[in-house]
Amino acid sequence: MQIVGRSSSHFTRMPLMFAHELGVPFEFAPVYDMTSMDSDIYAGNPALKLPILRTENSSLFGAQNICRALVEMAGSPKRIVWPEELRDNLSRNAQELVWHGMSAQVQVAFGTTVCKLPTDNTYFVKARSGLERSLGWLDENLGSALRTLPLQRDLSLFEVSLFCLVDHLTFRRTVDIAPFSALVRFIEEFGMRPSARHTAYRFDIPPAAPA
Repeated sequence: MQIVGRSSSHFTRMPLMFAHELGVPFEFAPVYDMTSMDSDIYAGNPALKLPILRTENSSLFGAQNICRALVEMAGSPKRIVWPEELRDNLSRNAQELVWHGMSAQVQVAFGTTVCKLPTDNTYFVKARSGLERSLGWLDENLGSALRTLPLQRDLSLFEVSLFCLVDHLTFRRTVDIAPFSALVRFIEEFGMRPSARHTAYRFDIPPAAPA
């Protein structure tokens, strides 16, 4: 079983963390060139997106789908809190803003860093502004959002996705997270988990060509 993705991707890091938390063995298959239009590189995903869970007989697309599949494979009694269990507007909004932030981060990083497009383009200026405002809201409401989660839990998708987003902003500095003190404390504490330490962001380096 392979998780196809990038070590520098927050969407990929979510299932990597789940696999470590659940003790599910896997092989990591890095994608080196995100500008490629070959769907085979993305394990057959026609959207040309990551991550993908590839097994002998099929491929599963998307971070949340893969996290759910890993829980099923583990057969573990661990208590996982999923987004559909969030019962109030604040916690639902919190998860929605995390999803938005993750997508905006990709939008800005891919457009300006990978594609070398002008950073002052309105498309990226608005994306960055929306990301900063979402982080501000999450910073202000983080304590309340965490208190809505069941006390008896081993993991929640909200906490994992939030950690992957905010920690990614220390890796690719699209915006400065220093003003968001609650979020900074959160990633410092959550980052102590073994699953976080084992999946730290890095750039995948293609193997050298044979001499």
